[in-house]
Amino acid sequence: MAIVAIKELKTALPAKTRLLGIDHGSKTWGLALADPGLTIATPLKTIRRTKFTENLRELAALCKEYEVGGFIIGLPLNMDDSEGPRAQSVRHFGFNLLKEKEQLGFEPVIAFFDERLSTHAAEQLLIDDLDMKRGKRKEIIDAMAAAHILQGALDALNRPAPASENGENE
Repeated sequence: MAIVAIKELKTALPAKTRLLGIDHGSKTWGLALADPGLTIATPLKTIRRTKFTENLRELAALCKEYEVGGFIIGLPLNMDDSEGPRAQSVRHFGFNLLKEKEQLGFEPVIAFFDERLSTHAAEQLLIDDLDMKRGKRKEIIDAMAAAHILQGALDALNRPAPASENGENE
């Protein structure tokens, strides 16, 4: 389909489909799944990166199993909001997914969402709240980061539009 802004996602997403959050790393893809109502993100799994076509096959199988219609991909912006080489790599990944509709089995709708500090936030949750040891954290940190990214996007998607000066929603 297309790459859209977060606010355009609900209308662009095919009916009765879910969103899959992706934390695109150099060694793994962390994945998280939105509930059917698009309100809650849950960590799903981590895919160890190998060949793109192999990873794409696994991604396609998950999308079919969970009725995914679109992706929220974490965009690693710099702290000054600029885009560096990593952000460009992630954008390239998104465009590659759009080209793979035959392999995926559907035409995805994609939105990018600022992922700054998502891995740090996920790690703090695992350490501070769950007291998880380093070895166990390593297994799930990328999926947790994807859930953090996806939840931020879902919150932005469901946030009411700001009221205009005359009290009406724009």
